[in-house]
Amino acid sequence: MKPNLRAWLLSTSMSLLTGCSLTLPKTFTFQADVPENFTVTGTANYKPAPGETCIAPSGEAFTTGSLFFKPEQPKTAHQVEFKVPLTDDDHGCSMVLRGLKLMIEGQWGKRELDMSLASAGFSISDEPSAHLVANSTPPVRVFKRQCQWFFRTAGPKRFIRKILQCKALGANGEMAKPMIGGRLHRDQLADSTVKLVLSVAKEEEPAVGDNWVKFPQGWKRCMGEDLDDRDAFCLGNTTDFKNFKMPDGRDCTVYPNCTEQEQ
Repeated sequence: MKPNLRAWLLSTSMSLLTGCSLTLPKTFTFQADVPENFTVTGTANYKPAPGETCIAPSGEAFTTGSLFFKPEQPKTAHQVEFKVPLTDDDHGCSMVLRGLKLMIEGQWGKRELDMSLASAGFSISDEPSAHLVANSTPPVRVFKRQCQWFFRTAGPKRFIRKILQCKALGANGEMAKPMIGGRLHRDQLADSTVKLVLSVAKEEEPAVGDNWVKFPQGWKRCMGEDLDDRDAFCLGNTTDFKNFKMPDGRDCTVYPNCTEQEQ
């Protein structure tokens, strides 16, 4: 190969590499501090950039695109993290982030199916915000939420199953609002960090209030009409109860202690 041709190819390659590095999309970092046996995955949703029309191979216009984020390993034992691009050109057109949907998975038992899901979401606002001072550190937005387990019985043998709900915390620390996430300003997102801090309520609650009665030893399952009554509403009857099964197969009369003698 002639020296001039080799030099031209090297120069062209360096230019291409430099061009690629300059076109990398800006991102923000999403972090989630999670309780034990919890994880968070995310789906970033995109829309065509202003003035852009996105055309699918079929020739039809489309208005949405998505990127899925599932950390293979947590950053620590109780933290997940991934970077979310503010733009997406992988669909053949220029798109901008319009929102981030989160799925919170909590594992309540040993089996793979012993889990429940809750969701949250962050919308992206194009309204101008208070801009950062030049050369200042990008902001960290922290959203504190609390999850709670709700128990119920299922099936003819009345096995315990659990449902996960996550909500915002009120001023006094109580669970207040549905977990709707929050709103983020686009002009403050580049190189910033959005952090979701999740905790779990200490006490579980019945998924259906008029199915259980609380005693000092724990919760007892109302009888209803008979043992075959799967709905088994209490309907004022707080003296007749029936047993149920823990996920490990134990026959129990009180939740969560199983028997009234256990502490």
